[in-house]
Order: sequence, then C-alpha cells, then structure tokens
Amino acid sequence: MQFFYTPYFLRQLKKLSPDIFEEAKEKIDLFKNQQNHSFLKTHKLKGSLDGTFSFSVNYSYRIIFEYYPEDSITFLAIGDHDVYK
Repeated sequence: MQFFYTPYFLRQLKKLSPDIFEEAKEKIDLFKNQQNHSFLKTHKLKGSLDGTFSFSVNYSYRIIFEYYPEDSITFLAIGDHDVYK
C-alpha cells in the first residue's frame, strides 16, 4: 500500500500545535499498519464528501482520505470538525 499527502494536508498538519501534531503522526502510523483499528473509528463520509473516508486523531481532530484502485491512499485534509465543510 502506498500513501500520498496532498499539499493542503501537509500545510494543515504543520499548523497544528506540537501535541496534536505528535498525536496525528501516531494515528497515521497506526492507520498505515491497521486501517480499521477500533481506536481510529474509520468511516465513510456522505454528502459533499461522498467517496472519501475519515478517521479520528482524537475527540476533536479528523483526517480525511481517499482510497485509490492502484492500492494507494491519499490524505486530503486534517482538522477539527470544520474539516467536513
């Protein structure tokens, strides 16, 4: 499985506070090893984000990503619940 990061995702990641940044890195590593781990609460999104998925960094922060048929995943965005807008 290959993982890619959009420039937008990387910019948002850099803006996080150091503690949230570290927590996000830990959850990304967990996701890379076990995508459906119960701690992540991975789920499919609906509405304007239909076709994308999300997993939890913590109670407030989420990561939005997309699966691709070429056995790859692209991380699209990270942020609080406003990331869904």
